[in-house]
Amino acid sequence: MSAADIARLLLLAAIWGGAFIFLRVAAPVFGPAWTIEVRVLLGGLVLLAWFRLTGVNLEWRRHVRFYLIAGTMIIALPFTLYAFAAMHAPASLLAIVNSTAPIFGLLWSAAFGDERITLRKAAGMAAGFAGVVAIAQPSGIEAGTHFGWAIAAVLVACASYGSTGVLMKRVARGASPLGMAAGNQLAAALVVLPLLPFLPPAGESTPLVIANLLALALLASGLAFVLYFRLIADIGATRALTVTYLIPLFGVLWGWLFLEETLPASALAGGILILLGTLLVTRG
Repeated sequence: MSAADIARLLLLAAIWGGAFIFLRVAAPVFGPAWTIEVRVLLGGLVLLAWFRLTGVNLEWRRHVRFYLIAGTMIIALPFTLYAFAAMHAPASLLAIVNSTAPIFGLLWSAAFGDERITLRKAAGMAAGFAGVVAIAQPSGIEAGTHFGWAIAAVLVACASYGSTGVLMKRVARGASPLGMAAGNQLAAALVVLPLLPFLPPAGESTPLVIANLLALALLASGLAFVLYFRLIADIGATRALTVTYLIPLFGVLWGWLFLEETLPASALAGGILILLGTLLVTRG
């Protein structure tokens, strides 16, 4: 990777590590559906307006099928699940479990015949899921009755993220990184829209909550997706997913700084196992 690629990767990890903090503040007030609808709709519209001003052609008709499929699989579904999880588990813990995405990416690639599961990669998968088991034990964590469901929701979200490489290879058909950044989010907004009447906001908003929601939309969905799809185009989907190595570091740091979160030794050990497993899977 070039120095510019590394800089984009670090900035993306810092933003997406912060996204868990933004979710932890906004989701308990707005609920999962409204949080994500505002996030992807506003983020997508801001990007669309910018691309219009700069003359970027998103080729809507050519790529509408890909935008709808990818918008559902790698944005609408995982984002909504993460918003639900953020209502019931610490942000820093969610950032750690997020690192399982490349492991699921391997499973998707193997299922479609794009990659072979070697002994080393199988060991990485085992280590990653052992780490999840360690994290799922709520000892030392202020866990409510939905803690287990929160961890399960994150795993399903990571399984959705893992489909990125397969979708890019089979459905993208030349869609530009900028087009994906805006088109996928606006498609996701359409997918989430029917949920809004059934999942209304759960509390009263404050300036701090609104600020976190705007940060989700403008930073974690606007700027971050431009960086992410640019990385996919420049270095490939598998290498772009190495951002998951860095997200836990920023997630734990931001959680400690802004939410005063602390994790027990078992959760940190589980995080190390997950990162080790991800390293074996992506480097094996």
